[in-house]
Amino acid sequence: MSMCVLGVFLIPYLLIVFIGGIPVFFLEIALGQFMKQGGVSAWNIAPLFKGLGLASMVIVFFCNTYYIMILVWGLYFLFHSFTNPLPWATCGHTWNTPNCTQDFRRSCHNRSAAATPSNLLSSTSPLNLSSAQLLLNNSCIEAEGMRSPVIEFWERKVLRLSGGLHEPGDISYEMVLCLIATWIIVYFCMWKGVKSTGKVVYFTALFPYLVLVVLLAHGVTLPGALDGIVYYLKPDWSKLGEAQVWIDAGTQIFFSYAIGLGALTALGSYNRFHNNCYQDAFVLALINSGTSFFAGFVVFSVLGFMAAEQGVDISKVAESGPGLAFIAYPKAVTLMPLAPLWAALFFFMLLILGLDSQFVGVEGLITGIMDMLPPKSALGSLRREVVAAICCVICFLIDMSMVTEGGMYVFQLFDYYSASGITLLWQAFWECVVIAWVYGADRFMDDVARMIGYQPLPYMKWCWSYITPFVCVAVFLFHVVNYKPLTYNTVYTYPLWGEALGWALALSSMLCIPLTILYKLLRCKGSLRERWQHLTTPVWGRHHLEYLAPESEAKLLPPAGNKNTLLFESVI
Repeated sequence: MSMCVLGVFLIPYLLIVFIGGIPVFFLEIALGQFMKQGGVSAWNIAPLFKGLGLASMVIVFFCNTYYIMILVWGLYFLFHSFTNPLPWATCGHTWNTPNCTQDFRRSCHNRSAAATPSNLLSSTSPLNLSSAQLLLNNSCIEAEGMRSPVIEFWERKVLRLSGGLHEPGDISYEMVLCLIATWIIVYFCMWKGVKSTGKVVYFTALFPYLVLVVLLAHGVTLPGALDGIVYYLKPDWSKLGEAQVWIDAGTQIFFSYAIGLGALTALGSYNRFHNNCYQDAFVLALINSGTSFFAGFVVFSVLGFMAAEQGVDISKVAESGPGLAFIAYPKAVTLMPLAPLWAALFFFMLLILGLDSQFVGVEGLITGIMDMLPPKSALGSLRREVVAAICCVICFLIDMSMVTEGGMYVFQLFDYYSASGITLLWQAFWECVVIAWVYGADRFMDDVARMIGYQPLPYMKWCWSYITPFVCVAVFLFHVVNYKPLTYNTVYTYPLWGEALGWALALSSMLCIPLTILYKLLRCKGSLRERWQHLTTPVWGRHHLEYLAPESEAKLLPPAGNKNTLLFESVI
């Protein structure tokens, strides 16, 4: 997310929360609870569109692959938090450059001591006068290019950034060890399924709030913190016309809500059939967005201080991108008493907070795969633990490309394309269309009413049918028309072959939907109308027999003798 648009970002963010985030969040949870299936098999509600489930599996696979790196970097920082002073609080280390400085005010004073107003203005030369005005009116930090030790630790020690995607460089074996440790933690926390994961989440979901409150309480006392918070909240209306602001809002919401990943559907399938998923959807969505909003105050109180310390604009303190949290938060803990203790607590919090998200993604992937395996085959007999191990190992092997010197460029390629706003908007659009127009919005609302005991607000039906699809298409086209090449920190532009690789990642999930529709229509027999009617007839589970009327059963349950149809559905 570009730092220059953060104030105005809140406007599209809040708008999309209520017309896109919450309705689709509720749709996916309700679908999983109603069908009692994972992200793939849940689309037996309209079998022709089972490609939605396959697309979500591709997206969540990519997401699991690259998102783990945030945990890896957090673990790396955690291991370096047990020293005093903290390694990112001081200069003089092997990874620091001569431009590293801890005290920007002293650096500025030393470098401009000879450049007093009287000395600079003593010459009548226009050139000297211009130079004097430049030094007097602008920050000497900008002229000299001085850098904070926390930024150098991140870029030169943690990432060891190379010149670009074409320079992968060496593998960091310290990072490899952190990567192995992180995947082992993930595996053993969720290998037994959602019950074991749920026990862990009781702690991992609550502890971060304590740390954030402490960091904010200290952050607001720093000089310049108020300016940072005002920058966070004050909108720049001219930015509303930029496509990237809306794409960032959609990406942030859909990604943080885990929309389009199949994970919500998988987790919803574990609910009791009569669980009030409608109430849960509102509560969880608002807690999610509230936490993101609250964490922004912590970040920008520190960025405001860093800007005041360096004498520069907040937008120039730290470049935007995936590493922003690894600059603002580490800087915050260096300003606190007992800095190593708070650093250890913060990165422990970051680790377990990231584990929550990783649990959801891996759980969604494994549940979807287990549902897809033919039940009476050798693959179908595989234990869940084995499937989970295979998934973790494959993701680990791909992650090896992200622990090299060019790893951040690979990470951003995955982040921008494979699970970006474009792919998630595409997924959300099709989910709404299938439920509202193929299965029927009123019909699904009745199904939800059977589960929770009352009808949800019509607002949900209107969003699924009209508002959310329109917003998804509008933002999607907005992005395509205003498309700009991917850059890293505005200084490195990805090569054409890098962008092609990124679009291949995006299309690998997006094309699952139309290709599956085409394949099923071509394989099915009969006229086009008969094929449509057959392939959009839901395949019910046994738990649905409790409330379906006998005439509905006769219509909707597949004929008992039609084994070919059932076999085809299970294979595809």
